[in-house]
Amino acid sequence: MADTLNNAQMEAVQHLRSPCLVLAGAGSGKTRVITHKIVRLLQAGLKPSEIAAITFTNKAAQEMRERARALTGPKAAKDLLVSTFHSLGVRMLREDGARLGLKPNFSILDSDDVLGVLREAGGSTDNAQARGWQWTISLWKNQGLDAEAAAAVAQDEDERLAAVVMQRYQERLSAFQAVDFDDLIGLPLALLNREPETRAKWQQRLRHVLVDEVQDTNAVQYELLKAIVGEAGVFTAVGDDDQSIYGWRGATIENLKRLPQDYPELKVIPLEQNYRSTGNILRAANAVIAQNPKIFEKKLWSEFGDGEPVRLLECDGEEHEAERAVARIQALRAQDGRIGFGDFALLYRANHQARVFEQKLRAAQIPYRVSGGQSFFDRAEIKDLTSWLRLLVNNDDDPAFMRAVTTPKRGIGHQTLGALGEFASVRKISLFEALFAPSLGGALKGRAIESLHEFGRYVNDLEYRARHCQGGEAAKALLLEWLKDIGYEQHLYDSGDTEKVAAARWTNVLDFIDWISRRCEGKPDEGTEPQTVLQVAQTISVILSLADRSDEQDVVTLSTLHAAKGLEWPHVVLVGVNEGLIPFRSDADDMTPERLEEERRLMYVGITRARTTLVVSTLRRRKKGRDTVQGVPSRFIAEMKLHEATTREDPRERLRRLRAELAGRPAAVTPTE
Repeated sequence: MADTLNNAQMEAVQHLRSPCLVLAGAGSGKTRVITHKIVRLLQAGLKPSEIAAITFTNKAAQEMRERARALTGPKAAKDLLVSTFHSLGVRMLREDGARLGLKPNFSILDSDDVLGVLREAGGSTDNAQARGWQWTISLWKNQGLDAEAAAAVAQDEDERLAAVVMQRYQERLSAFQAVDFDDLIGLPLALLNREPETRAKWQQRLRHVLVDEVQDTNAVQYELLKAIVGEAGVFTAVGDDDQSIYGWRGATIENLKRLPQDYPELKVIPLEQNYRSTGNILRAANAVIAQNPKIFEKKLWSEFGDGEPVRLLECDGEEHEAERAVARIQALRAQDGRIGFGDFALLYRANHQARVFEQKLRAAQIPYRVSGGQSFFDRAEIKDLTSWLRLLVNNDDDPAFMRAVTTPKRGIGHQTLGALGEFASVRKISLFEALFAPSLGGALKGRAIESLHEFGRYVNDLEYRARHCQGGEAAKALLLEWLKDIGYEQHLYDSGDTEKVAAARWTNVLDFIDWISRRCEGKPDEGTEPQTVLQVAQTISVILSLADRSDEQDVVTLSTLHAAKGLEWPHVVLVGVNEGLIPFRSDADDMTPERLEEERRLMYVGITRARTTLVVSTLRRRKKGRDTVQGVPSRFIAEMKLHEATTREDPRERLRRLRAELAGRPAAVTPTE
């Protein structure tokens, strides 16, 4: 172990006596520290099942799980709890949620489901208004507020109405036996706070908790962590105050400030050696972030030497900027045949900036991917099928029922569903339960009841088969039979899309079936047993996205700075580095010191994504709505303290490059580039 860890990393791994904060600078090997500390905890006598490692994304959890398995072996790794906050919340609620009135097979609503429930709760058909409620209620939940507390802090009529809607919304979730994603944190916290026996059980079970990216926790996640680790505070928190960039979604850097106050014996260990970037890149990053007030002191350095100077490009406008970025990709690849398209990233502050780069890359026949694009599970055809699976897991899931019963259409119209809804509402039962109520004949007649009963019987039969269908091949056969039974392929071709679009959607469906089948197989070499289709269906609601298949492709990455966090590339271009874009500001905005500090941290994150070369691109003129305005370089460029003589493009180089572009060939790269 000593051969693979530097002194600071070793100190963090070996420290077991008190709570520990590992202040992990960008590229400083934080995952290595977490996985090696798991090994150290096992050596100290803890059982694998007594260790929990918590992170924020499924992808990060999977990477951590694989790296821990490589160090501990498959037997120990099998019992380690490596998960996201939300997955841990699901596990706690499935096991102990009955104390809060939840059934073990409660449903988890996705964003679209939540929107539908909110529209109904607020008596509105306005999606924009419902999204506003959704955002406001989510922020309140992330602050630990219920509807009553939200009403007390509401500052205007809109917020007071949102608090009323929140109360109705929560009543409906309770009736549906459903939760939203914010509840996966808030309800476990309520459970531990209300039930001392349950709190003691989880504290005894999880004897050491390692939490990654602690600077990204919101108020409720921080309190949940405190409730799990207890007063003894047996935990290792890993984070970086300089990379706290999610304040807009409820994360608060105040949690890092609270750690030393809540745990006076907290040991703070900074990791300052960077294993990613060259000296010039790190000096620019350090210079920018030095303008922010510090919670903990640290300064990144590396052993890679100075490397190439950070280069500043001044472009006439967005199209010129995109052309320059494309020319740079072509030029570097012409210089070194080992450089692939996947070695490049173009990073920007806002999604709308991607369009012109996509156009220029397509024109140059350069493959690319837009990071943070539509999730596989957000596609309409996948949502259709997951609604069916959610209904199998929880018959009380009314939003899932409504989507499944109407997709594909089966002669059950809105009038029938409206009457069924009124019948269920009066009797305070779910829509599915209402199907089989003896008195339903008083509300519906003839063919309507027959169609509903036929649907209900089919769901019950499918649920029975899914419960007993285990293994990959059997799962695939069952799922394909299901799609044939409901006529889903024909539904796609009849939906009004072109044949090409329908074929692409059907391909997505088959990929989804393959994915479920693989999860049903189990992995004996990793100690996981085959699962039933129903068991896999129970996990689908908490999977935020599938791994993007293009990760392994040789393509240029276009990404927002937020989506780029945690990633790295040899060659990075930061584009649109102008006032109004980064730091982002609209005309109505008041740039508070706190917001400016977060925007500066975002710039720091962008700089530290680069390993070998970094170009910072700024616009002399930029589009603002339909107008073109003068571009003002971002204040962050001056804060980088770049040496003008070595970072600006030499006029002779500019002339050489332009001539090469006009000749239709990539410009040869010289040492100054």
